[in-house]
Amino acid sequence: MKAKIIDINGKEKGKIDLPKCFSEKIRKDLIYKVLEAKKTQQPYSPSLVAGKQHAAKGKVVHRRHVWRSGYGRGASRVPRKIMSRKGSQFNWEPAEVPFAKGGMRAHPPKILSMINTKKINKKELKMALISAISATANEEEITKRYDKLNNKKIENLPLIVESKITSLKTKELISNLKKILGKQLFELALQKKAVRSGKGKMRGRKYKKNAGLLLVIGNKEKLKANAFDITSTQKLSVNDLAKGHPGRITLYTEQAIKELGEKLK
Repeated sequence: MKAKIIDINGKEKGKIDLPKCFSEKIRKDLIYKVLEAKKTQQPYSPSLVAGKQHAAKGKVVHRRHVWRSGYGRGASRVPRKIMSRKGSQFNWEPAEVPFAKGGMRAHPPKILSMINTKKINKKELKMALISAISATANEEEITKRYDKLNNKKIENLPLIVESKITSLKTKELISNLKKILGKQLFELALQKKAVRSGKGKMRGRKYKKNAGLLLVIGNKEKLKANAFDITSTQKLSVNDLAKGHPGRITLYTEQAIKELGEKLK
């Protein structure tokens, strides 16, 4: 199977033999299994001693003839801290329990529940990566992922560009990308950041950002750009290619295609 190589001006430069990984069956079950196993969440919880840093001495006993007893006082059986006393008369306040002032939280977030312990087999991980790469060359999967591409034809998949693209400066790079990808793909390629509508703004997720284009370069190639994601063939993962849904718009350099062929034999 052969694919077109596009030069930096968006014209056909030649053809290249595609590695087998671009025509393999897309195993979505394995892709989603890997994404689940690779999920990360920053653990958070209140301090273990929050609400317990006081002088309350456990529950107040309700027996007669016992020092510091609550017998006959008509007081509830909750831990109390003594503010002041005179003999056996106490001025005390509830402490520690959730309803008390300065008490602990009733059911706080638990760190253990946020640590992902799921694992994935090496062969399954490799098959999922091959499936995710194959989805980037599949027109049906790409149109499923992007609503704006519904009922539109995408040509020259997978998208391969000459390695000369890595020598361009950011301004040239973005203007040349428009020629390489075409108008409809270029609109989805650049990352856009917008203020979220709704209450999420107050909950630490003020901004929404789209995934944008993924540019896969060779291990020895170097390129920096903030407008889209860039990764090398060595670091390429299922998370890069298929987070959310397989079929992300992905552009490969000529060198990256050769390295993927050697890596995923």
